[in-house]
Amino acid sequence: MTRVAKLLFLAFFLMAVVARPVAARTGLQPVVIKPRAGEVLQGMLTVTGSSDVPGFLSAEIAFAYSGDMTGTWFLLAASSQPVEEGTLATWDTTTISDGDYVLRLRVTLTDGSYLDATVPDLRVRNYTPVETLTPASTAPQATLAPINTPTATPYPTPTPLPPNPAELTPTNVWLSIGYGGLGAFLLFGIISVYLWLRRK
Repeated sequence: MTRVAKLLFLAFFLMAVVARPVAARTGLQPVVIKPRAGEVLQGMLTVTGSSDVPGFLSAEIAFAYSGDMTGTWFLLAASSQPVEEGTLATWDTTTISDGDYVLRLRVTLTDGSYLDATVPDLRVRNYTPVETLTPASTAPQATLAPINTPTATPYPTPTPLPPNPAELTPTNVWLSIGYGGLGAFLLFGIISVYLWLRRK
């Protein structure tokens, strides 16, 4: 074997050794490219990623409520063809209630096993305001406490009440007694005159 042939053989051998692990790494696990963890989802969403792994049999995209302990998954799409960095499913988020969800790409292999790629903390916010995430805490800074300044408490000014028409004053009482006595005196006088006239 000539020196040139040996060099060519060695070059091809090295290329095969270097390229083989790269191919194995890129095609070993399924991956979801979009959406990403922590993303806010609204309306129609195109789920993209790769399901093209060695031994591919089928793939499905499903979602579940975040923190659900029952293991209930809702199917979005199923496929019998592998996808490489393309559309995996279309998700209409307006058909579900607002909340936090987990998305899962499951690839079933020909030997009966499966590989999962999950995207946690997806926040569906179609009908509720999008909350502002709390920024990372920073070192506390000293602040001056506000000084309480005493202020005068305002009191309402009393207003005089209107006169009470049913109120009895001493003058009214004496007038009532005087009118009553005068009325009794006149009545007594009339009765006396009447009796005097009957005697005659």
